[in-house]
Amino acid sequence: MTRLARIELRDLHLPVSIGTYGPGDVVPDAHILDLTLTIAPDLVQIASDEMVNVFDYDPLIAKIAEIARSRTFETQEYLMTLITQACASYDVIEAVELCLRKLPVLGGTGSLGVRLVLGSEDLAALRAHDRRAQ
Repeated sequence: MTRLARIELRDLHLPVSIGTYGPGDVVPDAHILDLTLTIAPDLVQIASDEMVNVFDYDPLIAKIAEIARSRTFETQEYLMTLITQACASYDVIEAVELCLRKLPVLGGTGSLGVRLVLGSEDLAALRAHDRRAQ
């Protein structure tokens, strides 16, 4: 089996406002992010207990929170696009899977989510596009 390393963030309640709601619509109480980052195993299986040897994910989490607070979003998908771009800005991230879900959906129950999975080729294309846009 090939070595694989993932960083998993689960159940992060984002400080975000998404959507436009009318009378009688169910307004979500929470928007919750699950994020899985694939990185090189050498950034997890390390020889010494030093931060310089690992991927410091705290700045990425801070950037995600900043994006979420930056504006009111019409769609979950656009917020996910911006989060994906933030992930792509880190070359050590080889692949990303994110799921953004809201709850409740109906009658005070349920959650509804959108999932996006990008592999290494997808991230490379995104990075190339972002470099051309700069």
